[in-house]
Amino acid sequence: MANLPEMKISLAQWSLHKSFFGETITKGWAYFGKMLREDPTAMYAGPLHPDNFPNIARDQFGIDTIELVNTFYYSKATDYDYWDSFRINCDNLGVKVGLIMCDALGNIADSDTNKRKEAVENHYPWVDIAKKLGAHSIRVNAAGQGSRSEVAMNAIDGLKQLTSYGQSQGINIIVENHGGYSSDGLWLFSVIEKVNNPFCGTLPDFGNFCIERSADGCALEYDRYQGVKELSPLAKGLSAKSYDFDQNGNETTIDFQRMIDIAKTHGYMGYVGIEYEGSRLTENEGIMATKTLLEKCISTSLSPA
Repeated sequence: MANLPEMKISLAQWSLHKSFFGETITKGWAYFGKMLREDPTAMYAGPLHPDNFPNIARDQFGIDTIELVNTFYYSKATDYDYWDSFRINCDNLGVKVGLIMCDALGNIADSDTNKRKEAVENHYPWVDIAKKLGAHSIRVNAAGQGSRSEVAMNAIDGLKQLTSYGQSQGINIIVENHGGYSSDGLWLFSVIEKVNNPFCGTLPDFGNFCIERSADGCALEYDRYQGVKELSPLAKGLSAKSYDFDQNGNETTIDFQRMIDIAKTHGYMGYVGIEYEGSRLTENEGIMATKTLLEKCISTSLSPA
């Protein structure tokens, strides 16, 4: 048991979204989507720039594996010279790209066959970028319209199409619990199981288990610990969502030790990505608090079964 690999820590770029997007992110998701389509480079209204994320991760936080988010690079989807330079910078810094989180590319489980195919193909450039950067996966969403069974059927079809392309490039397609049916652990496990391809897996997120939202917040929430338990056997990544911390350094809404133990006991031994989304602490403080807590939890966690 002593020779088994240990979990390692990576940094999800979304942890710094306020520092990159600034006031852009405060104007609502409709405005955010409009800017992505019309002028994505104008979205950088914060004090930091996404180009420098590898340097920031290493120099400010001592983290050498990063998780990119495609919405920070929306205009760069086919700019391969840019990605060549990005890879060179990472290599010079000793920083690895673990995965790319992909959003705003259409619904992979769209009920319209043509729109579903278009969404699948919109992800192809990001698979190519992941390969160029030496990443192992792209993270996608299993969103669509219809009943539980209808969205599942369409998600299976869309993911089979995309995973076929990912497999041809040696890149995993991994699905996060990210709202709607995908935040139901059993639903998502069943979908990935029926895709039935070793290049398709999950990215369990500690915090994204709201199935239905209302004006007052989450109207229907799945048990987060049960969800991580169900998704960990198929996991190719793990996202440590954090919001706030008590005086002892523990996350106030999520039992991190329990989450790490669940994931490890059910076979996950890869990277755990810091994804701070709180507001009381600064982004820098939240990232460091999450890192400190993860280091503690990983060092004291259970051995895998």
